Amino acid sequence: MEHSLTQRNAFYQILKRKITILILVVSFFPMMLTTGILFYRFHLTYTEKIAAHISELVQKHTQNIDTFLSEKLGNIRYLARLFDGNPQGAKIFLQKNLKLLKSEYKDVFSDLGLVDEKGIQFAYEGPFRLENADYSKAEWFTKAIDKPFYISDVFAGLRGHPHFIIAVKIKSNGSDYILRSTINFTAFNFLVENIHIGKTGMAFIINSKGQLQTQSDLGLESSAVASMADREGYKNHKTIVAKQKDESGRTYLYVTSMLENIDWLMVYRQDIKDAFNDLWKTQILTLIIFVLGCIAILSVAFTLPRKIVALISRADKKSEVMNKQVIESGKLATIGELAAGIAHEINNPVAIMVEEAGWLEDLLEDNPFKSANNFDEFVRALGQIHTQGRRCKEITHKLLSFARKTDSNVNDVQINDAIREIVSLTAQMARYNNVIIETYLNQDIPYIRISPSELQQVILNLINNAIDVMEKTGGTIKIETKISELEKNHLVISIEDDGPGIPKDNLERIFDPFFTTKAVGKGTGLGLSICYGIIQKMGGKIDVHSQVGLGSRFRIWIPFQKEILEKSNTEPIKPVKKGDFI
Repeated sequence: MEHSLTQRNAFYQILKRKITILILVVSFFPMMLTTGILFYRFHLTYTEKIAAHISELVQKHTQNIDTFLSEKLGNIRYLARLFDGNPQGAKIFLQKNLKLLKSEYKDVFSDLGLVDEKGIQFAYEGPFRLENADYSKAEWFTKAIDKPFYISDVFAGLRGHPHFIIAVKIKSNGSDYILRSTINFTAFNFLVENIHIGKTGMAFIINSKGQLQTQSDLGLESSAVASMADREGYKNHKTIVAKQKDESGRTYLYVTSMLENIDWLMVYRQDIKDAFNDLWKTQILTLIIFVLGCIAILSVAFTLPRKIVALISRADKKSEVMNKQVIESGKLATIGELAAGIAHEINNPVAIMVEEAGWLEDLLEDNPFKSANNFDEFVRALGQIHTQGRRCKEITHKLLSFARKTDSNVNDVQINDAIREIVSLTAQMARYNNVIIETYLNQDIPYIRISPSELQQVILNLINNAIDVMEKTGGTIKIETKISELEKNHLVISIEDDGPGIPKDNLERIFDPFFTTKAVGKGTGLGLSICYGIIQKMGGKIDVHSQVGLGSRFRIWIPFQKEILEKSNTEPIKPVKKGDFI
């Protein structure tokens, strides 16, 4: 037995491990694969979306700055075509046209000047005293004198604050002149600073040497931007997106775009954490959900197998108990057949003995025996033999009736008589267990057409159960019959005891096959189930009301035919013989 239990426990452990592994594999692998793919695809898509959005924004602002510079260059080139080359009228020309530019563009144009081919500014109009200023060595002049037009880098120059110059070359009367205008740096810088995303996203412009052309609080490093040498790269790619680390180790997202009219580079820089803040929040939330999912899977993987194995274990135990009960039922059936055989064997000699006693009584009636001294003793002894013989015959007859298979023959049965017979059969066992059986039998009870043996099996089972539950304490069993007031054309048989009662949890199961609260070997759990089936077959019903400590009451409703009731009230119906009940 212990070896079998050990093997079973080992089997349960193996089964639990297999179920756990199966749950983990089936749950974890698809979830991790799906989460990984979605995580990667979402990261890639979102990164591309952010990069595309910033690139588009930078490209748009680059075009705006290009348009701004092209427009201002166009204004100066137009003025250059209007200049007639007369130095005497240059001052008036500059005054008139600067006034027109300011009325149109506010403070975008700071001043206007005319410079001869030697670099001397011979005419000037603006807020500074720059007449006759010498620009011959200025970088912008050396480049502008050889080109049709030129836009300089931002520099401080003679005025001492940042500005840049738009210069247009004029050929007139065999001489070269340069019409120059200073662009207000504040207005230009505002166009660039207008690009601002998040907390750290800012834009600035650098020239081909990596020098800032706009104001910026950012610590710019020349290595942090793309090289200006590969201008073709910017022609093929309108914007270039890259990630760079600064000296402190912080990673930044850089988006760069080349201006068309000047070798300037628009640079947008944003802290990578700021740029992808929403992405990382989503990723963290995804990881939290993933971890919670893993915890849930682990919880299920380690708790569900235990519950499943526990259910299988309980089912195995129930199956084992049911097998034992079936074996016990087989034993009972065998004992019943054996009892029937023994009853037959005993009944024959007892019948002979009773017959012989009757013959001896007849012999004693002769005169020679009447004069014997012990005649009265002989008569008493023969009478006792006759009485006890009949008693043995009744007992064996009852035993045969109890042991035989259910008789399906239907007869008209008087319930009260059937109950009296069953009470007489169980009276000895009731007295032995200190139980009193009280009967309250309504005399107006009609005959019912049922199987007598099935009825006796039901009532006998209920009485025996009541005696069993009171075997230690004793008590009272009340049996009552009456016509139901609630159910039309139904008889009610009530069997009530004042025993320990039935727990509430068991009430719904007491009619289930093989359910018993008795110790193993003392009950099969089939009695009430069989009773329930018999009553259902009769077209009736059975219920139970019980309260722990107060007792239980079983009620049986059995239908009867109305014509039988009317017949029983007008003329007597011959009942089933007394011995046919038990």
